[in-house]
Amino acid sequence: MYLEHYGLTEAPFRITPHTDFFFSGANRGATLEALLYAITHDEGIVKISGEVGSGKTMLCRVLMERLPETVVIIYLANPSLSRDDILYALADELGIAVPEQSRSGAVMRTLQETLVKLHAEGRQVVVLIDEAHAMPMETLEEIRLLSNLETNRHKLLQLVLFGQPELNATLVRDDMRQLRERITHNFSLEPLVREDIEKYLDFRMRAAGYKGPNVFAPAAIKLIAQASQGLTRRINILADKALLATFAAGSHQVGIKEARAAIRDSEFSAVQTSMVKSLPLPILWAAGGAALMLLVIGTWQALFKTTQPPLSPSAPNSPPTQTKAIIAPSPAPSPAPPPATVTKPVEPLPKALPAAPVSLSQPVAAEIAALAATELDHALAAGKVWIDQTAGHRWFIQLYTTTDTQRPDLVEKYLLKVQHAGLSKESLRAYHANLGTTSRYGIIYGDYDSRQDAVNALNQLPDALKHTRPYARKAVRLKPNRNTE
Repeated sequence: MYLEHYGLTEAPFRITPHTDFFFSGANRGATLEALLYAITHDEGIVKISGEVGSGKTMLCRVLMERLPETVVIIYLANPSLSRDDILYALADELGIAVPEQSRSGAVMRTLQETLVKLHAEGRQVVVLIDEAHAMPMETLEEIRLLSNLETNRHKLLQLVLFGQPELNATLVRDDMRQLRERITHNFSLEPLVREDIEKYLDFRMRAAGYKGPNVFAPAAIKLIAQASQGLTRRINILADKALLATFAAGSHQVGIKEARAAIRDSEFSAVQTSMVKSLPLPILWAAGGAALMLLVIGTWQALFKTTQPPLSPSAPNSPPTQTKAIIAPSPAPSPAPPPATVTKPVEPLPKALPAAPVSLSQPVAAEIAALAATELDHALAAGKVWIDQTAGHRWFIQLYTTTDTQRPDLVEKYLLKVQHAGLSKESLRAYHANLGTTSRYGIIYGDYDSRQDAVNALNQLPDALKHTRPYARKAVRLKPNRNTE
């Protein structure tokens, strides 16, 4: 939208990791070099921790690019793998044909034989495990056992754990001391300080092709630093919105006004949080995600003469000022009190859902809750039938899993999001399973003859569904009577 305005060749502040935009300042570059040394010199388990949005995934992607060609890289993005699933995942990544119903001990022996063969060929196998903080305890214990695979002089498997600070809290437990003792290197990604943020913003702009003077004014950088708390993902979100607001205003420098507009439009903004608590739910949904666009719509229409869709079925072509009046707290609100569901904590709608209209004739929350419950029941029933009747050699796509079984509403919301993204309801299923001591919900999709068919379908999924890192999985893994040791 604003690329030509700033002379950019691509968007500078995308939140998806792009290794060309890796910022080596704030000790990131030094951490990367230390990681490369620790991994290539056979130094046991390596752990990298950092807050949500601190740049762990970006670091992992750059690491994958910088490792020598002799390294076989296995990237495990799904933290909900059971201790058996992680063995099957490793075998699958190494191209090992594992017969159905194989016991975990047999899979481990086959895996060790393959690793010995690769070691003899001068190859090193490195397993990068993302979101390790969310792994079940049994799976972490299996990781410890995998670290025992070695020759007389070398480890056969190099393990690297990426996780949030909760991983550190897990590892201090008494029953985790054996795994903790095998971690030889600990790295931490700290939030950026204000000086680093200034360099980071300028680096990203120039990496995207910008050639002019600094775009972000010092006062704007200060506000972004405070609101983002130094987390790179938040910085990217705020910077992108601030650039959009500046473009809409016809300016080339992000100032205080544009930075504040970006902060107000961000969910992690303290300003927005206080506003959310004070507004009735229907007004909240009408205003959600619109704070920044109020600043942009007027100028956007004037510049490009585009026709915006009506904000309300009952009020076509409503001007932006009308929406702004609704968003502002009214001194004498007139809407009737909402039903009991409104007293629940306010949760944002899934991004894939259409924005709520300005005029709400009935409580949208009640409608969504009723629909979600119906859809979850339907998906669970469909899942049970499919798991019982489908042959174990069939494949499917694991879209989503959660071990937070006290929050079925999260599953319900994701089901709604999947349907709004365009996936066929007939091929969408859910399950509730107990694996060992861990209980979980899962959402699965499709029924395929082979892994390659499932992977091809996975690659065609809408981008909105890929943030949960779906993966191809064999039907036998959901069978309750599969043989294990």
